[in-house]
Amino acid sequence: MLFLLPAYLSENTSINHFSPVLKDYIMQTDYFFVENEKTARKVIKFFAPEKKQADLKLFLLDKYTENADIKEAQNLMLQGQDFGLLSEAGLPCIADPGNLIVKWCHEKNIRVIPVSGPSSIILALISSGFNGQEFTFHGYLPIDKGEKKKQIQRLESLVQQTGYSQIFMETPYRNNPLFEDLTKFLSPNTKLCIAANINDPEHEFIKTKTINDWKKAKPELHKIPAVFVLGK
Repeated sequence: MLFLLPAYLSENTSINHFSPVLKDYIMQTDYFFVENEKTARKVIKFFAPEKKQADLKLFLLDKYTENADIKEAQNLMLQGQDFGLLSEAGLPCIADPGNLIVKWCHEKNIRVIPVSGPSSIILALISSGFNGQEFTFHGYLPIDKGEKKKQIQRLESLVQQTGYSQIFMETPYRNNPLFEDLTKFLSPNTKLCIAANINDPEHEFIKTKTINDWKKAKPELHKIPAVFVLGK
C-alpha cells in the first residue's frame, strides 16, 4: 500500500487538528518517499515521537525524480512493502511532485490510501470570500519580469471574464517583490486575498482587499509561506 500522508503547514499547529490514523500509518511502515529528508524526519517525529529515526528508510522524490531514480523502492513495493508518501507541507501531490509514484502505483495495481489533512491552497480559497465552485491553481508565476507581468494581467482578465478564482504561489523569499508587482500591474479595484502562515495560531494572516487598499497597508511577507488568490 501507499499511504498519502499530509504534513503540517505550521510547526505550531496542534497535533489535535489531525486524524489519529495518521500516526497509525506512520507507525505501520519505516519506508517513505520524501521531498526533503530533514523536513520529513521532523514531520514524522511530530506525529510519532516514539518512532525510531534510525529505522527510517527515506527515498528522495522531488521535481527532478524519474522512475529510474526510485527503482529500488518500486521493487520493494512490488514485493509487498508498504510505503508512505510525505509532503513537505500540506497534502501530497498538490503543488508537490508525489504524483509520479501515485501514477506508478495505479499502473501496478498497488493500493493508494489518501489521508485527510490541510491544503494551503484550499484553505486560502475558502478563506478568501471568492468563488469556490470554479477555480484554477497556477502554481508559481514566471520569474522573468515581462512574463510575470503578462501572467498577472492574464489572471486578472480570467477573473473578470469567467468569475473563476485564480490561485498562485511564490517562493517565500520572493513574496515581497511579487506583492509589489501585483500592486503595480493589477487594476485598483481588483480583489486580492493573501493567506500567509496558514494554521499558525499566533501568526496566521488572511486578508482580502482591493489592490487600492493593499497599497495603503503593505504586509511584510518576506520568507513567510503564503498563497495568493484573485477573485470577485
